[in-house]
Amino acid sequence: MPTLTGIFLNSKKRLHNGWWIVIFFALLATLLLPALLVSIQMHHQLSVWEQAGIILIATLIVQFLRKRSISEVTGEPNALALRDLGVGIAFGFLLMAAPAATLWCGGFVHFSLTPLQAERILAAVVLMAAVAIAEELLFRGVIFQRLVAAVGEWPAQIVIGLLFVLTHLGNPGMDGATKAWAGANIFLASILFGKAFLRSKGLALPIGLHFMANVTQGVVLGFGVSGNDTASLLSSQFTIDAPWLTGGAFGLEASLPGLIALSLMLAYFVFSTDPRQGSGWSIENKN
Repeated sequence: MPTLTGIFLNSKKRLHNGWWIVIFFALLATLLLPALLVSIQMHHQLSVWEQAGIILIATLIVQFLRKRSISEVTGEPNALALRDLGVGIAFGFLLMAAPAATLWCGGFVHFSLTPLQAERILAAVVLMAAVAIAEELLFRGVIFQRLVAAVGEWPAQIVIGLLFVLTHLGNPGMDGATKAWAGANIFLASILFGKAFLRSKGLALPIGLHFMANVTQGVVLGFGVSGNDTASLLSSQFTIDAPWLTGGAFGLEASLPGLIALSLMLAYFVFSTDPRQGSGWSIENKN
């Protein structure tokens, strides 16, 4: 029968990874509740940037308590991180441009220019940057990394992937057959972003991927982004009523070509790249 010490501490007398996840969620709740109450009192909707700030504060506190640097979670802020961000942006563009080009070549979608709305376009890009930063810090940050250290990569990937899907279930258009197609795409996207972190040992690569996939899908091509409309440079019109093929109003992330593109890119990250050496973070980092 495990002792009380064994329940909380490992053989090195350090807190088990599972408890750090509990502490992280407790900190999030402690920070988020008063922020929500104040925002309601002031008739203000908590912005995505403010949510990202709360997630960052919770992350900083956990790392302080663990006596570890924040760079263990985010990666080192150096030239390599900038390169990773650029690579992620390139992959994110390809991830959505490829299925869109497939649909266009098949005659299933037509594109037309929209009147330029520079301020709305810029606001949409800034919002998508906030979403990518907030979601990657939450889903590929402390929770994911402590899970990987506790149970291994693929169990952690599955748990976080399911959680990622769960947080999207309330999005517009997430019903009927779209729920299955979008759920499969979102789950694979989570696995891809997780693999991007594990390969680069930082958040810059998955943030770039996540950000540019949303920008390309929504702001550039005019598709929905997880069911949400956004200002765009192009307008997309479907020539066929087949949401399973086109993604419909939900976006390319609920389409067959989107699923194929995700699968191919994930296969590349799994089989064609090696984890970066020399980082301060590794799967073996179990403390």
